[in-house]
This record gives sequence, structure tokens and C-alpha cells, in this order.
Amino acid sequence: MTSPKSDPHRLITRPVPELIHQIAVPASVGFFFHTMYNVVDTYYGGLVSTQALAALSLSLPVFFIIIALGSGLSSGTTALIANALGAGKHEEAKLYAIQGITFGNLTGLGLTVLGIRASPFLFSVLGASDAYLELALLYMNTLFLGAIFFMLVYMLNAVLNALGETRPFRNFLIAGFLLNVGLDPWFIYGGAGLPRMGFSGIAIATVLIQVVGAVYLGVKVHKSGVIAGKGWRDVLPKAAYFRGIAYQGLPASVNMLTVGTGIFVITYFVSRFGQDAVAAYGAAMRVEQIVLIPTIGLNVATLTIVAQNNGAGRFDRIQETLRKALGYGGLLMAGGTVMVFSLSRVLMTLFTNDPDVIGIGAVYLKIDALVLYAYVLLFVHIAALQGIKKPMFAIWIGLSRQIAAPALVFTLLTRVLDFGLLGIWWGIFLVTWSAALFTCVYARRLLKGRMA
Repeated sequence: MTSPKSDPHRLITRPVPELIHQIAVPASVGFFFHTMYNVVDTYYGGLVSTQALAALSLSLPVFFIIIALGSGLSSGTTALIANALGAGKHEEAKLYAIQGITFGNLTGLGLTVLGIRASPFLFSVLGASDAYLELALLYMNTLFLGAIFFMLVYMLNAVLNALGETRPFRNFLIAGFLLNVGLDPWFIYGGAGLPRMGFSGIAIATVLIQVVGAVYLGVKVHKSGVIAGKGWRDVLPKAAYFRGIAYQGLPASVNMLTVGTGIFVITYFVSRFGQDAVAAYGAAMRVEQIVLIPTIGLNVATLTIVAQNNGAGRFDRIQETLRKALGYGGLLMAGGTVMVFSLSRVLMTLFTNDPDVIGIGAVYLKIDALVLYAYVLLFVHIAALQGIKKPMFAIWIGLSRQIAAPALVFTLLTRVLDFGLLGIWWGIFLVTWSAALFTCVYARRLLKGRMA
């Protein structure tokens, strides 16, 4: 008898709450350890120096280039594979899986070349110079050299997500965190025959862990059977499949790139108030990432379940998935709001002992606590649109939410009305909630039209 978790048709037949639990919980656990991985990097960066911590924060919007392309192409490929599986087109699903991996590898090579060339300009725009600039470049150029491994991990995970299988990626992220706890101090300070690498050791450890992850997830994809029967000729780029992946994945990547650009925009305005403000924003962002981890699991579950049921024509289950995901997200973020608002200073002390940085970050977190459910509304609806092969909206809402609106609102609040840093923090509140409500209305109208 086939168990529920091994049933190839379970995503279009099993109860939706059960499926959300099976997919979201492992994904959320994995991303918790992914976030804690970044916390470890932030902690050791702070031990090196406040300037190193600021360099890590400054690198975040540039690093988002890798995250954006990997995450967007991954979610787009997941949607294509899952839709094909839901429609019973298994050969098409196999080819999308293989071509997605090829597409990701080529993208990784391009990122290495372009990233190393562009990063000096990007950091200089953010106000970095001299030793500050050197530290940021040392960190980011090392990561760009390993971009192909980042992309390979993303695309292998896309294949597994399309099957509703999030446990392997969870296992990798847990193992990666544990490895990072050991490798960061070893690489930074040296020992056991290894020379002292300093700040660059943090980046070198990250690339090495991605290599390990690519090998592990590659084995899991092979064992899943989703690419069984395919040969090396299927690995060569095929125009039709590349077009499909580009159409479905690049809008999501552009949306994610706007997130990175949005962080760039915020950091640009925050940097006008000094390195302490930049360090505070970077540390506070780590807190926000931890609290929002459950929403990542809900996004993965929404995308996968919606995509397979869209392929199968089960539109009633798409609506149920959306309702359940938003309900679960509301319960989780209610607790997150109370915690972040009431413990803002305590949470900041996890990353720094600088009283000025703690004070600035605590104020941001109190305001950010009121924005948490807006992210649930925004991300779950965008995941549902991705699942029904409607990816273009993500570009427009991303450009508006991350670039156009913040540039306008931050300029008004900080330079015209002279609210200082508070103008940036409240500007994030206004922009995020406006985008979330608009996205909710748009997505519901579109989904209702599909059921008509």
C-alpha cells in the first residue's frame, strides 16, 4: 500500500491542511537554520570589528543578486515541473527539471563574471571607501566566485520542491548551519594547520558549504527518479525549455532583485546617518528574517500545492490552499508581532553590544513588528500567482514596492519633512502595507476569474 508521503498524486488528492503541514514545516525548519547560519556570520563579523559588521550589512543588497536569481529561477522551475506533474505530463516534467539545472549553472557562471566587475561600483554608490570598501569586496568577490554552486543548490531544490519534498533541503540547511558554526571561527582565526584568513574566512566557509549542498541534493534528485531515463543530450540547452524557464522564472527573479534593490535603496538612505545606522539596520534585518521564517514555509507550500492543482484543474483546492496559508500565517505573525515589539532591545543585543547600534535597531524593530502580517499577505498571494503561471505581476509590484515608492516616500519623510531615521522606518511601514493590500485585491480577482 502506498504511504501518503510517497503517493505521486498526493498534492492533488490529500487534504490541504495536511499537505501544508508536510511541506511547510520542513521548509520552515530548514530556513530557520539558514537564517541562524546568517546569524553566525553576523556574530563573527561583529567579533572581527564594527567595520566588518557594517561591511556584512553593506554586502547584503549586493549578495541579493545571487539570492534573487537563484530563488526566482527556482520558484519558476518548481511551478513548471509541478504543473506538468499535475497534468500527468511526466516527460515534460523531467525535461524541465534537467533544463532548469542547466539554466541555473549558466546563470551562475554569468554571475561570477558580472558580479566581480560590478561590485566595486555598487559599493562605492553605498558610500564605501578605503578599508571599508576593501572588506566589502573581499567578502562579496569570494561569494561571486562560488555563484555556480549557489545556483546549483537552488535548482536542485526546485526539482524536489515540485515533488512536495522539502526534507532534503531542510537536512542540508541544518548540516550547513552546524558546519558554519565550526568553520567560521576556524577559517577566521586559523589553527590545526590552517592559516588565519580573517574576515574572508566567513565567505570561504559559505562557498565550501554550498559545494557540499550541491553534491547532497544532486544525489537526492537522482534517487527521486524525476530525471530517470534522461541522458547527457538532455542536459544541452533547449530553446523551448529555456524560454519557458525564463518566462516563468525571470519575473520572480526580477521581483527578488527588486527586494535586493530595495535593501540597496534603504541602505542608501540609512547610510546618510552613519555606519552605526547601517550596522543597526543589518542586525535588525536578521531579527526580521528569523520571525518571518514560518512564512517561507507557507510560500513553498502554497506554490507547490497551487501549481500541481492548477495543472490538474482543481481550482477549488487552490482557493482552499490560499485561505489556509493566510490563516496559519496570521496566527504565527500575531505571536511574532508581540515578541518583536516587546523585546526589541533584547533581540538587538544578540548581534551587537554597541549601545548606539542597539538603540537605533530597537526603534526600527518596534515599527517593523507592525508590518509582519503585511509580508504574509504579500508573499502568499505572489506564490499563488506563480503557481497558476501568472508571474508578471511580481515584477510590477516589486518595482513599485522596492524602488519607486520607497525613493519617493523616503525622500519626502527624510529630506522634505526632516523626520530623520524615523522617516525611513515609518516609510517601510507605509509602503509594505500598501503593496500587500493591493496584491491581495489583485490576486483574489484573478483567482476568482479562473473559477468562473
